[in-house]
Amino acid sequence: MFIIAPLPTYASSNGNTPDSNTIYLIANVDLAYPTQNVIDVYLAQESQLTFQAEISTGGYGIQGGYFGTSRLASVPSISAPCVYVSDAGSNDVAGFSLQTQKFAGTFAASQTDNGGANGIGLAMNSNYLYASFTSSNTIATYALGGDCSLSFLGDVSALGLGGGSISGMAVNDKLLVVAYGDGSIQSFNVSGGMPVANNDLQNSTASANGAGGIAIFPTAVDLTGDGKFALFGDIAPATIIEVSRLAGNKLHRTSVYTVGVQSDAGTIRLSPDQSLLYITNNESATVTAAFFDSYNGKLRPGCVSAPLSGFNGRPWYGSVVARDTTGTGNLLYVAEYGRDQAEINHGASSAIGVLGVTSDGTTCTLSETNTSPVLLTFPGTLSLGVYPPRPF
Repeated sequence: MFIIAPLPTYASSNGNTPDSNTIYLIANVDLAYPTQNVIDVYLAQESQLTFQAEISTGGYGIQGGYFGTSRLASVPSISAPCVYVSDAGSNDVAGFSLQTQKFAGTFAASQTDNGGANGIGLAMNSNYLYASFTSSNTIATYALGGDCSLSFLGDVSALGLGGGSISGMAVNDKLLVVAYGDGSIQSFNVSGGMPVANNDLQNSTASANGAGGIAIFPTAVDLTGDGKFALFGDIAPATIIEVSRLAGNKLHRTSVYTVGVQSDAGTIRLSPDQSLLYITNNESATVTAAFFDSYNGKLRPGCVSAPLSGFNGRPWYGSVVARDTTGTGNLLYVAEYGRDQAEINHGASSAIGVLGVTSDGTTCTLSETNTSPVLLTFPGTLSLGVYPPRPF
C-alpha cells in the first residue's frame, strides 16, 4: 500500500521563513556515545564562517562510516526551513528548525532498522525523507511534518548484488538512486512515497571491468535537476565518474569518465547551474571540478585544487557543498574528516575546508581561501549542509 502525504506547510512565529539572503552552514558533528551528538551552525558571509551555535540532536552518532553517505539533508526549497540529521549510534533522525534554532525531536524508524556499521544516509524530496540503514540494509521512509517533525511510514530491504549496504543515495520526486558498497547500483520508484524497486539492480561498468585487478566501486550519488542522469563517484586509483541515463524510469548501463589522476571520487555534488561536478579526492587531499553537459550527460576534465592545508597522509574528506544557490555556487565547503597530528595535539581533529571557484565554461580554478580551514573541536565530521539549499 502506498501512503501519499500532503505537502507540509511551515509555520513560524513571525509568519516568514528565514531571510533568503542569510546563509547558514550546518555540520553534523556525529559524536558517539556517551556524548550526545550535536550540530554546529555557522553564518556564512563572503568566505568567512562565523560560529553561531552548537545544539544537541538528542541522539548519538558513530564518528565514522561511508564517506559518500550524507548524514544531513533538507528539502530543496527556501519555503521549508528544516534540516534533518541522522544519529547512527541511536538509530534515529533528528529534525532541526532554522526559525526557532531548536530541534523538533528525534524520530526512530522500526526496531530492526540499524545504521551502526557505517552510518545512516539521508535524502529528501518535497514530501518524504529517506534514510538508509547500513547494518540492517533497509531504507526507511518518513513523511514530513510542518513543524520539522517526521512520521515513520515503513521500510524496505535494499541490498547490493554482492551483499553490500548503501553507501550513497539521491532522490527526486519520482526516483531514488543508490550505490552499494560492493560495486552495484539500483533505482527505486518513489512516486507513491514508499520505494519500489525498478528491477535494474546491476554492477556499474567500471566496477564490472576493474582496472588492472584493482577494485573500483561507486560510493557517491547525485541526480540532475531534470532527472535525466544519475552520476556516481567511484573509489578508484584515479578520479573516475560514472553516468547513467535514466530512461523508462530505470538506470541504464553507466558510461565511465576519467576526469583526473587524483585518487578517489569519494563524494560528489553538482553545481547549482549543473555546469560543474565537484569531487573530493580522499587520498590525494584535493578537490576536483569536472565540466558537465546536462543535455547529453557527458563529462570532461576541468580543474583540481592544490592539496588542502593541514594534512599528513590520507585526509579523508566527507561532503562537498556550494555556498550559493545559483551559477557555480562560487564557494565550496568540504568536510575534512582527518587532520594532521599537530592540529590533533591542539584539540582539533576535523575541519571545514573553504575553496573559491572560478569558471568561464572552458577553464576553471579551485583555490583554498585564506579563511580555510575552519577547525572543529570534535573528530568525526563527514556531512555538511547549506541553507538556502540547492534548488534540486
